Formats: sequence, structure tokens, C-alpha cells
Amino acid sequence: MWRAGEVAAVQHLVRRGWTIIERNWRCSLGEVDIIAHTAEPDPVLVFCEVKCRTGTGFGDPLEAITADKLARLRRLALTWLGEQQRWVPHYRLDAIGVLLPRDGRPRITHLEGVGQ
Repeated sequence: MWRAGEVAAVQHLVRRGWTIIERNWRCSLGEVDIIAHTAEPDPVLVFCEVKCRTGTGFGDPLEAITADKLARLRRLALTWLGEQQRWVPHYRLDAIGVLLPRDGRPRITHLEGVGQ
């Protein structure tokens, strides 16, 4: 299920004109679900945390993105940036919640600039 949620999130970003840089980037600290560039004239590098559920019985998917998870995402982003050979002037953290109802299309909620 989580794979389908990430695929839906990637499709959402691509429809917005974003470029996917990496998916499921891992290091000893954990994993970043999606790293992408926005389509703005001055692109921003975005580190995305994706949470997926089939329903809201246990709450909205975004409720699973806690302050601790955002702090870890920030550490992961800084680790990834430190490994790059180029300077990145702008980056941010986004959260994407995906509801995958069994009888319909995915519903996506995208929050930009979380935990800044």
C-alpha cells in the first residue's frame, strides 16, 4: 500500500511540473521518500515525507507526521545536502498525505513548508 501512496504522490508532483531527483534515498539516519525540484522560475529543492492510508479510521495520514519525524526529515535533508557537489540555495520540507480508498481515486493533501 505504501508503494501505491508514493506513486500517487510522485504523479501529483509531476503533474505540477516538478522534477523528481530521488525516491527512497537512504542513509544511516533513515529514508527520504521523495526529493524533487519545484517548477518555479527559481526552483526550490523539496524533501517530501509521504504518509498513506486506506481510510481515516486511524486518523488522517498527515497526523502520522509528528514533530519527531519532521526533525528526522530535517537531519536527513541536511545529510543529503552535505553529500552534494553543488550548492543548493533554497530547500524546504513538505508533507504529503495520501488516502487510497478501495473504491476510488487517491486523494492527496500536500502541505508545503512544514516544520520550518
